[in-house]
Amino acid sequence: MGASDGWWRTLAGGAAVALLIGAGAAAAAPRVAIEDADGSLGRVGAPVSAAIALPARLCDAAAKGLLGVRESKSGPLVPVQYEPGDPPSGKGRLRFLLPAGRKGVRTFTLVLVKQPIAPLLQARKDEATGHMDVREGDRPVLRYNLAINEPGDRLKSIQPADQIYARARADYIHPLFGPDGEELTKDWSPDHPHHRGIYWAWPEVDWHGQRGDLHALQRVFARPTGRVSTVDGPVYAQIESESLWKWEDRDPIVRELATIRAYRETAHGRWLDLTLRFAALGDDVAIARRGTEHYGGLNVRLAHVDDQRIEFHTDPADAAPRMAWADLTGAFAGGKGPVGIVLLQSRRNPDYPGDWVQYPELNWFQPTFPASGTRYVLRRGETLTLRFRVWIRSGAALDEARYRDAWRAYNDGE
Repeated sequence: MGASDGWWRTLAGGAAVALLIGAGAAAAAPRVAIEDADGSLGRVGAPVSAAIALPARLCDAAAKGLLGVRESKSGPLVPVQYEPGDPPSGKGRLRFLLPAGRKGVRTFTLVLVKQPIAPLLQARKDEATGHMDVREGDRPVLRYNLAINEPGDRLKSIQPADQIYARARADYIHPLFGPDGEELTKDWSPDHPHHRGIYWAWPEVDWHGQRGDLHALQRVFARPTGRVSTVDGPVYAQIESESLWKWEDRDPIVRELATIRAYRETAHGRWLDLTLRFAALGDDVAIARRGTEHYGGLNVRLAHVDDQRIEFHTDPADAAPRMAWADLTGAFAGGKGPVGIVLLQSRRNPDYPGDWVQYPELNWFQPTFPASGTRYVLRRGETLTLRFRVWIRSGAALDEARYRDAWRAYNDGE
């Protein structure tokens, strides 16, 4: 990963509660332990991590997919990825997806192999388009739109009254691909041409007594600066991209850092972690939902879905812990069966839990931010951080227990 300065340094995503177990005798392989108190991490194959210091040769092996962990001699060999730490401690994070197993503390031994355990995930710039693509081996995972997309010939299919919303845009995810390579997201929809896959935007952005609309692309726009860093590996690939919100496409008012981490696919599906950071560059900038009570925040516009079902869940205010998730299931064109797209909120988000909003006729839903009736003020030197996890899986809706497992896996070990 490229270097980041100050508060722009990426905080590691993914769920994990882990500790290092000493290697013991000199000849013994290093071991790590993962605490999965109630078994929820293993039941959903969640990302986990452990603090460990690896010698250079093992770091290199991990980067090539030649390092794994095994819980027992007969257990599955699980690929791992090493994330170097900051000097002088020398300790980094060993990350992997936890296989099913018993509750409590689970101990794994590092194993060095001669052939890669799993295809590498890679984040690469497409030189033809200027966008960033994540692939797992030869399979597409997602595209982050780094370059600016112009409407071009698409304007011909958009009603004249709506063409004002068909504006040049960047800084969003589309396409996001499903288990069979089907496109799950929608961009340049004739009915709402400003909708753009998975994007983070607010319809009310106030600066110097004026109002812009980052959601509908009016007056204020998110423009990537080209400062991008990437991570490749056998467990996840990551894109970290800086953007500036520009008033009238000219004056920079907010600095944004978007971190997109896509994990390898397993029998449980694929995890996608989003970490979004915002800070004003000068004078205060206030953001709010439409009318302060409708939509605004992380937006999910999906492709056409047959047999669509959208389910929201938020625990009562006195629940401990209070969980919040959404699940959209249905069949997408090109797929072999139903797909579920689960969205998990992080309880570390301000105003958690955000209200859920849906427009089923548009295949659109979101967790809102900020709280209804309020405006959140971005200030220079202060950071707003919003975190979400997306779980893409095959099959129809699950029982409630699996969603609770997924929420715990994300939140309890952040």
